[in-house]
Amino acid sequence: MLTLGINYSQMHDSSACIVRDGELLFAVAEERLSRLKHDAGFPHLAIRACLDFAQAQPGDLDEVCFGWQAPGPLFRHDLKCYATGRQPLTYLNLLNSTRYFLSMWHQQGGAKRFAQHFGPTKARMRFVDHHLAHALSTFGYSGYGDAAVLVMDGRGAWEATSIWHGRDNRLEHVLTIPWPNSLGLFYAEFTQYLGFQKYSDEWKVMGLAPYGKPGVDLRAFLDLSAAPYRVHTKLLAENASGSLEGIVARLGPARRAESEIEDRYKDIAYAVQEACENAMLNLVRLAVEKTGSRNVCLVGGVALNSKANGKIAASGLVDKIFVQPAAADDGVALGAALAPYLENGRRLPDKPMRHGYLGPAFSDAQIEAALRTYKLRYRVLADPALTAAELLSQGRILGWFQGRMEFGPRALGSRSILADPRDPEMNAKVNNAVKFREWWRPFAPSMLSEKASEYIESATDSPFMILTAQVKPEKRSVIPSVTHVDGSARPQTVEKEINPLYWRLIDEFGKRTGVYVVMNTSFNLRGEAIVHTPTDAIRTFFSSGMDALVIGSFLVEK
Repeated sequence: MLTLGINYSQMHDSSACIVRDGELLFAVAEERLSRLKHDAGFPHLAIRACLDFAQAQPGDLDEVCFGWQAPGPLFRHDLKCYATGRQPLTYLNLLNSTRYFLSMWHQQGGAKRFAQHFGPTKARMRFVDHHLAHALSTFGYSGYGDAAVLVMDGRGAWEATSIWHGRDNRLEHVLTIPWPNSLGLFYAEFTQYLGFQKYSDEWKVMGLAPYGKPGVDLRAFLDLSAAPYRVHTKLLAENASGSLEGIVARLGPARRAESEIEDRYKDIAYAVQEACENAMLNLVRLAVEKTGSRNVCLVGGVALNSKANGKIAASGLVDKIFVQPAAADDGVALGAALAPYLENGRRLPDKPMRHGYLGPAFSDAQIEAALRTYKLRYRVLADPALTAAELLSQGRILGWFQGRMEFGPRALGSRSILADPRDPEMNAKVNNAVKFREWWRPFAPSMLSEKASEYIESATDSPFMILTAQVKPEKRSVIPSVTHVDGSARPQTVEKEINPLYWRLIDEFGKRTGVYVVMNTSFNLRGEAIVHTPTDAIRTFFSSGMDALVIGSFLVEK
C-alpha cells in the first residue's frame, strides 16, 4: 500500500510524506522547497518530491490522507464558546474563527487541488482528525507497544489538548481539553506581548527565560490549581486593533519589536516558561494516571518546548519519553499517512524512529555543477569529516551540507552551521556575524552518544535535539558556547550507525581537542528556511560570516 500524508490548512507549515507498506520513505515541509518560511500553501512541491523519491505516479497511490477534519463541527464549537462566554465575542476572535473554518474548508478542497496539480487518481481521499493525526505521528513511530500519548498545540479543530492511550496497535481517545483552554494560546499571546511573532518565535521566549528571575505572578492568566490547568482566555484576547489589553492592564506596556529588552520583560519570559513547564508536568501526570503507562509520547507545537521536555524526562513521572522531531503541524503529515493502518488488520510501524533524515539529497555531481555555475574555487576532499574537524579545531565557522535533509525544525548534522564549542566568544560570533539574530539565543551541542554522560547530567537518548539537560558543572567551562546561562544545553546524541559521517566529524574533532562535542545550529539566516539545495547553501554561505563550506565532497573557503 502506498500512502501520501499531507498537512495543509492555509494556516502554517504545509508538508507531505509518503509511506509504503508501513515504512516512512520521505518527508519534507513545503517551506524548504518554496523558500517561504512556514509556507501555508498547498504543498504541491513537497508532494512532487515525495512521488519522485518513491518513483511513483499519482495513479500509484492507494490513499491520500489530509491531517484535518471537516469544518462544520469547528465553527459550531466556536459559536458555542461565544454564546457561553468561554471566548469573548470580538471582531478579531470572530475573524480568527472564520479563518480556521475557511482553512478547513480549503482542506476539504485539497482533493480538487491535488487533481489540479497531479491529475486524476484512484486513491481514496481521507480526512483525519487533526489531533488523531498528531497522536499517530508520535505513537506510530515511537516503537512503544504501550504508551500515554499527549497532544498539546495552539489549537486543532475544537481541541487544545488531548490524551490518548496507544496499545495493541490502536489509539484510544481518553480526554480532550477544548479550545480556547490552550497552553499554546497562552504561550503565543505572551510571545506577541514580548515583541516577537506568535506561533513562530516561541523558542525566543524559551531562550530568553533563563535571563529573568522569579516574581511575576501569572495566575490571572494561567491557573494551575484548576487541574491540570485553566487558561483565562478573556484576559489574553486581542482587541480589534490586535493589542493585548488584558495583559497590558496587569503587566504594563507590551515590548516593541526589535527594541531593547528591559529586565521586566526577561522576568515575564521566565514566568511564562515556568508556568508552561508546570502545566505540562500536570498534563503528563494526568496522562500517566489515566492510561497506567509510564511510557509517554509528546506531540504538538507545545511539545517543541525542549526545556519543559527535559524537566519531564527528569521528573520521575515517566520511564521513557518520545518526542517526534517534527512535533508541530508539519509532522501531522506523518500521522495522517498512518491512519489507514488502524483498519483492516493492518499494523502500525513497530520500528522506532531513530533519525529525521527524511528529505532530499544531492549528489556530488549536482553539487559540483552548482559550484561551477557560480565559477567558485573549490577543493575536492578525500575525507570531508577529517577536513571539517581540522577546520573546526582551528576556530573556523563552517557550513556543513551533507546527505538527506532533516524533517522538522532542528538541524541534525545534514544542513548545519558548525563551530568550536570551547570558545566562550563563539556564541556571540555566530549570533552576530552568521545568523544575524538576537544575542541571547542559545546554540546546541552535537555529541557522540557514547560520550554524552561525560558532559550531561542524567544523559538520555536525544537524537532529535528536543530535550534539555544540565551540563555537568565541571564541563561548563569546557563547552561554554553551547552551555546556556542557566547551565542547560539542548543536546543531540549522534550515533555512528545512524549518521556515520557526522559521527566521524565529531570523533575526529575530539581526537584533536579532547572534546567530543561540536556547536550545531541550523544552516540558514534569520527569517529564512533551512537551506535545501546546493545553491541555497552557497548563497547563504556568501551572505554570512562563515569561514568555509564543506558541501558534499567539496570545500569552499573565503
